[in-house]
Amino acid sequence: QVQLVESGGDSVQAGGSLRLSCAASTNTFSSRCVGWFRQAPGKEREGLALIYIRDGGTSYADSVKGRFTISQDNAKNTVYLQMNSLKPEDTAMYYCAAGNTDILNPSFFGRWGQGTQVTVSS
Repeated sequence: QVQLVESGGDSVQAGGSLRLSCAASTNTFSSRCVGWFRQAPGKEREGLALIYIRDGGTSYADSVKGRFTISQDNAKNTVYLQMNSLKPEDTAMYYCAAGNTDILNPSFFGRWGQGTQVTVSS
């Protein structure tokens, strides 16, 4: 079963940028879509963006549209989340997940990584 490993989380100042990576342990994600999610303390897990593995189509939550960009490198079996103009409210644990759905809801994704922490200070 494919495993997902996130990396790239860090502590940054507001206005800064980070690029998160989600690497698959096999040569394929074995799923229709890969999504990025985040969860802040005391809050529900929130869907941010997803990418269709076959054709690279993307979809974004309104909260990050225009600031975050999801992309993939098929040769590296890796999906990225480029995050720009970061705000303190972006502070959260960020997760990637794979699923055979294009509904950006964590309940529909079955395979998850361990998460990577993003902290944005003002």
